[in-house]
Amino acid sequence: MDGIWAIILILGAGTFLLRFSFLGFGGARQFPDWALRLLRYTPVAVLPGLVAPMVIWPAATGGETDPARLAAALVTVAVGFWTRNVLWGILGGAGVLYTLLWLL
Repeated sequence: MDGIWAIILILGAGTFLLRFSFLGFGGARQFPDWALRLLRYTPVAVLPGLVAPMVIWPAATGGETDPARLAAALVTVAVGFWTRNVLWGILGGAGVLYTLLWLL
């Protein structure tokens, strides 16, 4: 078990140093406007990449696509887009997921 923690710590330090080399060693220099514009969209691009596998191949169903999870993901996107509020999107998707899991 100690070996796994060493690997986790080494990978964490490596990830930090890799990102710090780009952002931290820049010093007080200002990023170009085009880079700041692109960095603004990083969370929007990363979050779907993290969530999509859990929707399409959920471990809870053994990797089989589940209509309840697909419907919840679609409702989350629709409510979030309609209200422009992340919290309402999450609550709408969670409500649909739990309702459909209870019904099905």
